Amino acid sequence: MAKNGGAGLPLAGITVVTLEHAVAAPFATRQLADLGARVIKIERPGTGDFARQYDESVGGLSSYFVWLNRSKESVTLDVKSPEGRDILHQLVGRADVLVQNLGPGAADRLGLGAAAVRERDPSKIVLSITGWGSDGPWAQRKAYDLLVQCEAGLVSLTGSPDEPARVGISVADIAAGMYGFSGVLAALYQRRATGEGAALEVSLFEALAEWMGQPAHYTAGSGRQQPRAGAQHATIAPYGPFTTRDGHTILISIQNEAEWTRFCDTFLAAPETATDERFATNTLRVANRTVLDKLVAGRFGELDAAPATALLDLAGTANAGLNTVSQFLAHPVLGERDRWRDVATPAGTVRALLPPISFGHDEPRMDPVPALGDHTGHVLKELGLSPAAIAALHDRHIT
Repeated sequence: MAKNGGAGLPLAGITVVTLEHAVAAPFATRQLADLGARVIKIERPGTGDFARQYDESVGGLSSYFVWLNRSKESVTLDVKSPEGRDILHQLVGRADVLVQNLGPGAADRLGLGAAAVRERDPSKIVLSITGWGSDGPWAQRKAYDLLVQCEAGLVSLTGSPDEPARVGISVADIAAGMYGFSGVLAALYQRRATGEGAALEVSLFEALAEWMGQPAHYTAGSGRQQPRAGAQHATIAPYGPFTTRDGHTILISIQNEAEWTRFCDTFLAAPETATDERFATNTLRVANRTVLDKLVAGRFGELDAAPATALLDLAGTANAGLNTVSQFLAHPVLGERDRWRDVATPAGTVRALLPPISFGHDEPRMDPVPALGDHTGHVLKELGLSPAAIAALHDRHIT
């Protein structure tokens, strides 16, 4: 069933049952699986997690699903049927953690709201991921990533001065999944000390609201909104892309006055610029960004990419190329640090990145991405059902 099963990893022996779809909850539970937890993913018979149908780019499989669901066990179950609901309750009864990001009220209708689960067993940890919170004026509203980005004000900060833009990845979902993951870890630690589980909740909106902390403080303190600055930084300068004589784009970032002085001395070859009254502090550089960017762009335009990068490195100026996704896939840091692993999927083997946290010699789980219902028979057998009973449930479309 699994390539390494998670033995020896921090969460080995922890069982998670998850009623999940899309991105936020699957991201939280995949990270639990990475660290050795057994994750049993309950899916709807016939269709499964609707993220399976988002695209067909990975040999006919969804890129989202392949990313988020390795090392999990897929169990198909019609949880609206009495038999399916009974099996689900048995599975939750055996689990340490229940995760769900169902629609508002759905978990309660299944008898799996946090209060009901913990009333039956106070040691259970229940994580609920919502869109706008389980109560409050927007509790019943649907929440998808772009909508949350817009409501949190993120889209108003992203893009060019002329046009706002969505962040190109599902940041609200990812933020909620990260906080859900860390919350479960904290609850497991607490349970080890006290024996008590926890009812955890994180919303996409409030997770992204935390990430909006800096612009929120900026606007509350100054009375004005940070401008949209494209690939530049809205409140630090020079910080953004410049084009070399041979047409390459190089991004630079000046973070403090010492870096600014060295940049002027070594790259601009104009040490007097460091103390120019228009550029003497970051606040002044931002206020005079148009003039400053023209000056810096002029110097980049005199140099090809290789000598420009060499001068930036000599000056200690942070710099980077503007990579495409294909260039990112071939990045030397990932290759030379051996960050790629082969992962099996129903469509064949794919390369996937190791999780960013390292545990030294203990590798995280990188087990297969399951086909829909791959583990249904195995899990039902563990519950004591006979082969005939399992076949009957399948024939009735309960599994």
